[in-house]
Formats: sequence, structure tokens, C-alpha cells
Amino acid sequence: MDMTITEKIFCEHSGRKYVEPDELIFADIDLVMGTDIASPLAIDVFEKMEAEKVFDVTKIALVNDHLVPAKDIKAANLSKMMRKFAKKYGIMNYFEVGRSGICHNLIPEKGLVLPGELVVGADSHTCTYGAVGAFSTGVGSTDLAASMVLGKNWFRIPKSIRIKYTGTLPYMVGGKDIILYTLSKIGVSGALYCAIEFTGNVIKNLDMCARFTICNMAIEAGAKSGIIAPDEKTEEYFKNRTCKKYKILNSDKNAKYYKEYEFDISNLEPQVAVPYLPSNSYPVSEINPVKIDQVVIGSCTNGRIKDLKIAAEILRGREVHPDVRLIVIPGSQEVYLEMLKEDIAEVFIKSGAVISTPTCGPCIGAHMGILGENETGLFTTNRNFKGRNGHPSSKVYLCGPQVAAASAISGYICDPRKI
Repeated sequence: MDMTITEKIFCEHSGRKYVEPDELIFADIDLVMGTDIASPLAIDVFEKMEAEKVFDVTKIALVNDHLVPAKDIKAANLSKMMRKFAKKYGIMNYFEVGRSGICHNLIPEKGLVLPGELVVGADSHTCTYGAVGAFSTGVGSTDLAASMVLGKNWFRIPKSIRIKYTGTLPYMVGGKDIILYTLSKIGVSGALYCAIEFTGNVIKNLDMCARFTICNMAIEAGAKSGIIAPDEKTEEYFKNRTCKKYKILNSDKNAKYYKEYEFDISNLEPQVAVPYLPSNSYPVSEINPVKIDQVVIGSCTNGRIKDLKIAAEILRGREVHPDVRLIVIPGSQEVYLEMLKEDIAEVFIKSGAVISTPTCGPCIGAHMGILGENETGLFTTNRNFKGRNGHPSSKVYLCGPQVAAASAISGYICDPRKI
């Protein structure tokens, strides 16, 4: 029987020869990921289960990223709890401040997720790892605890949706624009509990940076996961990141899909999502001039080195508008180091930006750039829900690094093709 890549992954992890959408199966898990904000709840459940050990000390990753460096005593204690748990049970992949990064940047970067694997994480944007051809999805803290004990969990096989992109990627358009445009077409519940499979010549020509961005935001359409079939670019990405063997899987030619879409992006413009949903996306040319108070470039969506290079090239030799605060957040220590080596950090600082250590801070409205009353922000993050990034009266627009950098210069949301 013909199957999708998602269905094949579940077969590989459940000992089945064939699975169908909506089936409930018990499957092996290759990696269980937790963060400082979610792991403490899972640790409480773990202890109530009276478990004596985790299922595999090499297949759990605990990452300090959401509230770090600790913004207050409560945040410090959350990290402390996770630190003690990692030490007590000998968890090898524990990432502390200074050796960490935003989880969805760090996990692939460290080669901890590979093609064909099944991954769960206590964060909704765990679907990011689908960019390498893995099935990865977010779970609650109770499921995280059970997964740490058993190395298995129950899954309902999601229906698969195939989205094919044709044409040629236009100037100043990237992965963020593709996914924002897609969300505007299918809506916030257009892929509810489905696996979105991103395909087509446009996807094949995208670098890994753009692929991570696209899969990261599959959840914004209600999807269980986003996935891209691995290819030579995927294998090149892992060449110096892992020695582990992995299995390349692809969808069969006659695999059945719940829905199929095809988008020609040849004339796609840079996109901007207006408050208060990522799906409220429009071409930048249709956005009336909006004065902005703050720009954030970074996050698990756009905090990779190529994102920052793109923004830096626009800012090179120019200055941030005097009424704008520009905050740049590299996705990991590795990215931060690359910024320093390639003089990208110098470009940002000379332009008038501030560079943060890797953190989710402003994306979740925790610290490192919270918006005040009636302020307007332009973020390269993945959500712009009401009150998420600061005061309930504040407004956040979403975009890619091109629009963000150009707008930081002009002081209002603008088309980067005009800078």
C-alpha cells in the first residue's frame, strides 16, 4: 500500500507494515525535548509516577531558553529544578546558559534530530524539525513525563495535506513570506491535526534555514506537524553534525492525501501579518505606513545565521531610526559566534541595534523587549496574538528579516525592495 512520509515514519516506529489516518498506535520515540518553562511541570508528574529512571539518558534533551538568563527568582528556580533533574538521572543532553540556544535552533544544530525519526517536545513549535524529514510534534507536560519514562507514547495518525509550490522565488522573498502567504490562504484551522507536507521545486531550491522557518509555523494552521522530504541539502546539513545513521524516507507516488494545494509564488511579495493572527497576512505593498516602536529580529523562526546575514546586509552603512528600538537575537551560541566572525554583529551595533544572548524572551512577552501600552512592534517571531508580547493594547506585526531590517531604518513598516 502506498503511504505518505509521515505514515512511513509511524510504521518504522510501531513495527507496523501499514498505518492509516486516525488510527491509534503506540510508537517508539527517538527524542524527548523539554525546556525551562515546561519541563518543571513534567518533572512533577515524573515524580508522582515514582519512576526510578528515564528510558534513555541519550534520548532526552533539556534546554534552557525561554526565560534565560533568568529574568526573576521564579525563572531561576524553574531552571534550577530542571538542572537538578538532569543531574540526578544522568541526562546527557542538558543545555545550560552559555552553551545553549533557542531549542528549535539548537536541537537540529547539535544533530539530535535526524531524518526519519519521531520526536516529541513540550513546545508547540517542535514541528520545526520536520524540515529534516522527521515527524516532530508538541505535547503537554504529562505526555512529556510519560515519554521520558517509557520512550513511547500513543499517537493518532494524522491525515496528510500536500502543499506544492511552483515558480521561482522572487527578490527579497524568503521562507517566512512563503509560510505567511500559505497561512493567509488556508487559515488558522486549515490543517487541524494534519501533517502538512511541503513539496515542489520551490521547496527543493530552498536552503535549510528557510525550510526550518516554514515547518516551524505549520502549527499556526492547526497542524500536528510540518514535514519536508530529506534530500541532498538535508544530508549536507548533517555532514559534520552527526555520525549516527539515519533512514531517508519519501512519500509514495500514489500516496493518499486529505487535501492538496498548489501555489505559484513567482509573483509573491514580502508578506506582513497584521494583528492579531499570523494568518492575517498581506503583501507589504498593501500595508498602510505603520509607525513602529520596536523591531525584533531573531527567534526560533528567524534566528539562524542566514536570517541575520540578510538583515545585516540591508542595515550595512545605515542607521536604525531614532524612534525605533532594534533587538537582534541569535538562535544559538553557534550562530552568535558566526555573527562575530563574519562582522555581522559589528554591522548591527554600528546601526544602533542591541544584541541579546539566545532567548525566547520577547517572543513570549517574558523579557528582553516587552512592549508597553499602545506600542507597536514588528517581529520576525511566529505569533502576534493579543497581549502575547507585552501590554494588551500593544500590537505586533510579523514579517521576515528583510522587511524587519528595512522597517527599522525607516521607522515604519516598509517594502525592503525600496531600501
